[in-house]
Amino acid sequence: MRTNTTGLAAETHKNIGQNTVFRILVAISFCHLLNDMLQSLIPAIYPILKTSFQLTFAQLGLITLTFQATASLLQPFVGYYTDMRPKPFSLPVGMGLTLLGLILLSVATDFLMLLIAAALVGTGSAVFHPESSRVARMAAGLQPGLAQSVFQVGGNTGSSLGPLLAAFVVLPRGRSSVAWFSLGAIVAILVLTQVGVWYKRNPARTPRARTHPTAGHAMLFSKKITLSIAVLIALIFSKYFYLVSLTSYYTFYLMSKFHVSVRNAQLHLFIFLGAIAAGTILGGPVGDRFGRKYVIWCSILGVLPFTLALPYANLFWTGVLSAIIGVILASAFSAILVYAQDLVPGKVGMISGLFFGLAFGMAGIGAALLGELADLTSIGFVYHVCSFLPAIGILTWFLPDLERMRLRQSKSLP
Repeated sequence: MRTNTTGLAAETHKNIGQNTVFRILVAISFCHLLNDMLQSLIPAIYPILKTSFQLTFAQLGLITLTFQATASLLQPFVGYYTDMRPKPFSLPVGMGLTLLGLILLSVATDFLMLLIAAALVGTGSAVFHPESSRVARMAAGLQPGLAQSVFQVGGNTGSSLGPLLAAFVVLPRGRSSVAWFSLGAIVAILVLTQVGVWYKRNPARTPRARTHPTAGHAMLFSKKITLSIAVLIALIFSKYFYLVSLTSYYTFYLMSKFHVSVRNAQLHLFIFLGAIAAGTILGGPVGDRFGRKYVIWCSILGVLPFTLALPYANLFWTGVLSAIIGVILASAFSAILVYAQDLVPGKVGMISGLFFGLAFGMAGIGAALLGELADLTSIGFVYHVCSFLPAIGILTWFLPDLERMRLRQSKSLP
């Protein structure tokens, strides 16, 4: 028995960084689907909350800010801590916090309880995202972009299901039916426990254990890395401020401008979020093949003509344009995340936590500010302002081409 174990360990170590473990990627993507599906119920039931608690748009934005800011502030610290001390079973613990938040959301009796529920869900997200992104990188082999896309498509698919479930399950039965979805959290906890077992048994797969000698600091001076990270943060700001204008207020925009029903508006939101899920899978493998900088160029700046046209479109073209915007923007995050991981090798947890945290934080701040702006002006004005945000994508010009630099350096090695 000892000989077999030693042989398996030797074979595992031989293949470290080479083979892609698709069963783990599928498992973590499935749990990402469940996690983000449950989280997306919060903005999906905003019309119910607004009516039940007589909330303003600013208060709805504050709920989003509480959820997003909690996740944003905690994720980098969780990632940094687990870079130093890996915690294979932190994933089911994070999902357990999400479970508690959902239950509290279903029975909340005042605005404060809604905020506490949002904070619990945000804390669960803060634990889940950096560690699950690390697992995706561990299982990636030579295809980190593909691995992040598979991981991300689960989350985006889950996010797209939230409005659909809200339209056909929660709206007809009331807010208390949110508690039914706790079964999804329980399933995720069971699966993540098995992922934790694999994680614990494969310590040599951790990114710290297999940092590539030609990556990150070996190629760039620290000032160049700092500038690149700053550019990536600006791109995250552009992407998520725009996305939150749709995920949080798209239903209200459609109901205000086109006088559609709540259910019809939720279906339009589902189509938009479904387009994001469909587009997510493209960014990673295309970045692996052609370079992540080119994907970032196309996904941020390339969406600008469509965002500029959206405020002037009729209902049909609003649906079409929102789907196109979702597909194009969806490819950005996987490329940005893997690009940042390559900039700072050996710190996958911290970088993942930082960028997931920024994504949540930017979205939360955006939701609050845009909600306040909507109260002061109108939902339509918000979409006119946000349509210019993708122009920030021009900053991609300042990012170094890591793939070309790595190829040049590898050719110079003996």
